[in-house]
Amino acid sequence: MSSKLWGGRFSGQTNEQAGNFHSSIAFDSRLYRQDINGSIAHAQMLGKQGIISKQDAEATVKSLEGILADIESGALKIDMNAEDIHSFVEAELVSRIGDPGRRLHTGRSRNDQVALDMRMYVKEEIDATAGLLNKLLDALLNGAKKHTASIMPGYTHLQKAQPVTLAHHLLAYAQMFKRDCERLNDCRKRTDEMPLGSGALASTSYPLDREFVREKLGFARISANSMDSVSDRDFCAEFVFCLGLVMTHLSRFCEELVLWSTDNFGFVEISDSYATGSSIMPQKKNPDMAELIRGKTGRVYGSLTCLLTVMKGLPLSYNKDMQEDKEAVFDAVDTVKACLSVFYGMFETITFNTDNMYKSALGGYTNATDAADWLVKKGWSFRGAHEITGRLVLYAINKKKRLDELTLDELKSISPVFDETLYKAISVEACVNARALPGGPAEKAVLQAIEQLSRGK
Repeated sequence: MSSKLWGGRFSGQTNEQAGNFHSSIAFDSRLYRQDINGSIAHAQMLGKQGIISKQDAEATVKSLEGILADIESGALKIDMNAEDIHSFVEAELVSRIGDPGRRLHTGRSRNDQVALDMRMYVKEEIDATAGLLNKLLDALLNGAKKHTASIMPGYTHLQKAQPVTLAHHLLAYAQMFKRDCERLNDCRKRTDEMPLGSGALASTSYPLDREFVREKLGFARISANSMDSVSDRDFCAEFVFCLGLVMTHLSRFCEELVLWSTDNFGFVEISDSYATGSSIMPQKKNPDMAELIRGKTGRVYGSLTCLLTVMKGLPLSYNKDMQEDKEAVFDAVDTVKACLSVFYGMFETITFNTDNMYKSALGGYTNATDAADWLVKKGWSFRGAHEITGRLVLYAINKKKRLDELTLDELKSISPVFDETLYKAISVEACVNARALPGGPAEKAVLQAIEQLSRGK
């Protein structure tokens, strides 16, 4: 007879290779805390409802608490030969208290048990990830406060476009990470649903008190449909999608740091503690941490593709395919938390070369739009002003001069409307500070944005 929890129906043993292939203990062992705490709440409920005796319930709870303490202290090692974490905990419980331990699984299936464990785990990891994002947000806000007057070029198509400030640029990423936090919190609301009591798929005939278990485990509500409850992994896919967007934003930021750290830009100096060298070129200082974060983004995208592909063709309700959810979720969250931690350290130790940024903002005709706006304020249509300014830029390019370096006679050779007031209007400081609308780069608008973000955290 099989020694498995489900072995009564079987007269033979599982093939060793098939058993190893089927086993999930190698990765679901990390759910031991969620599994034991869920079992404690279930045992307490069984005793309260008189489904098992209060003595058996108390003995079970005490032993489960002991198992948890022993695992966390290292006194008890999880048996990697067990089929899964649920089997290991139950076998250990029975070895400690005997027959009362065999009563724990009354009114419960591994299907709703694993759904519970995953929901508890995802809730905890959402909170942990949001905590790291908020820490990074604080760093970005602090950086922005220091650089409200640090002018740099803004880009479109990776071509210089208009002058902005470093603070404004950092706040763009702060907005991205703020949305990431909001998405995670929204995902948490849908994850916060207690599935225990759904059984294998059709609930149970035992008089379980699902609300009691829900309250004990700190869930917002109980699941509404037993078939959906055991076969739902939307919350896993949604969580990994949220993590994927976090990585998108980290990757974009890292791409800019990689570019900015090059000799061509010279905007940042990455700390030696977050860079590496070359084994052959002595002069090299490589932004490897930023590049690795950028590279690991694809890994998280892969986890999302895995989850969606596993679920796309499954009939109701539970199918063994769904065991594949765990490694995808675990790897995605491990990757994102590691990337957030490394990125935070890298950002906190980075040096911004604001002089180089300012000099770069002076080039590339980033003030051309303001020259056109100056003409509009003189009564020109914008299209006409655009054409005149385009000719002015072409003239300056041919003369290898900036717009503010052209003489008044040169300006008037393009259009007699130009006068000396243009020079003040097209200074990079004026270009930035003229854009004081909410959401703009002017210091007043940036300080307002910092305050709003700080309040909204």
